[in-house]
Amino acid sequence: MSTIPSPVVLTGGTGLVGGALLPELVGRGVGVRALVRGHGRLDARAGVEEVAWDGITPPSGALAGAGALVHLSGEPVFGGLPTAARRERLRASRIESTRALVARLAALPEGERPRTFVCASAVGYYGDRGDESLDESAPPGEGLLADLCVDWEAAAAEAERHGVRVCSLRIGVVLSRHGGALPLMARPFRLGLGGRLGSGRQWFPWIHLDDLVAMLLAALADDRWRGPANAVAPNPVRNADLTRALGSALSRPTLLPVPAFAIRAAFGEISAELLGSKRVEPRCALDRGFTFRVPELSDALRAELG
Repeated sequence: MSTIPSPVVLTGGTGLVGGALLPELVGRGVGVRALVRGHGRLDARAGVEEVAWDGITPPSGALAGAGALVHLSGEPVFGGLPTAARRERLRASRIESTRALVARLAALPEGERPRTFVCASAVGYYGDRGDESLDESAPPGEGLLADLCVDWEAAAAEAERHGVRVCSLRIGVVLSRHGGALPLMARPFRLGLGGRLGSGRQWFPWIHLDDLVAMLLAALADDRWRGPANAVAPNPVRNADLTRALGSALSRPTLLPVPAFAIRAAFGEISAELLGSKRVEPRCALDRGFTFRVPELSDALRAELG
């Protein structure tokens, strides 16, 4: 166990997860060098330096002298149909940006390189796996996001060749009232139009935002966090359970299931992320003694929506 090396170079600091991580770092006295698309994107805070970048290639020297690198930026997965242009943005914003960060890191003298690299990945790595229990040793699945995650993690792992400890967090659906999936999921329920997706039997890997931020901090501070780690709550639920819990938290009925064909029509190939099943287990986090603050879905939803 060690302290968080400072400063931390952070991408995605204006997003849901990065925006929650940044004040936690500052509150611990850790300097933050935030790569942002244009200056003035962040509230002025002591200990935060803004560096402009284009979302793909960091400027020369952006990583020099940093203690750690956290890469969280990327094109939203559910930002529209997976057209060729969106596929390219999905890959470039994750894979090409990761390769560019590693290239900048590799070009630095050894004494100026970050010694820790924590990179986002996603549970999409596993594809649709039915009722199979999936820890970090499970092989990748098939599909658009599975292929993307495999390449994403491989790009991050290249930093190991330069003496950097790399941890890729395979993140589930992040639950927070402040953004991400939950406000979108809750909207039809508030109107009394909520219901299960497809059969409702698919497993739903989720994590509360507070636990994800705590896991990022642990991965930065603890040298045991190396390689892939599933960033999901320890108590997975099926979509039908999620539906009931959402209805209960909002005191709304859940009588209108959304048929699978409607989801496929709305989201195309990415619909597999809603209809597919991933029973993901946070084995590495538990083995390293990580304590979840919000392990139960009902508590997470009551905290965010109640």
